[in-house]
Amino acid sequence: MTDSSSPSVQDNPAKHRFEYASQGERAVAIYSLDGDVITFIHTLVPEALQGQGIAKQLVLAGLASARERGLRVIPQCPVFAAYMRAHPETHDLLADDGRKLLGL
Repeated sequence: MTDSSSPSVQDNPAKHRFEYASQGERAVAIYSLDGDVITFIHTLVPEALQGQGIAKQLVLAGLASARERGLRVIPQCPVFAAYMRAHPETHDLLADDGRKLLGL
């Protein structure tokens, strides 16, 4: 049984995005896949959901999925880039282009 009062991030591969739905709103982290590289392109959190740490939840879910699936990451999205820059434990996920983006 699912507790609808505790929304979680879900991958929606058909739409190439991670989604968090709550209060009739949907926050998303949009990505593209090319072989074994996932590029996080943009993160959108509706105003009604801002200030609740949802962008961070999207980042954590996206990076956990990449790690689980053995994907390399390119954080084009400023939200993903800022998180990964501040968290060296995620640097092993970076593709070469991702390292260049972060100046590593």
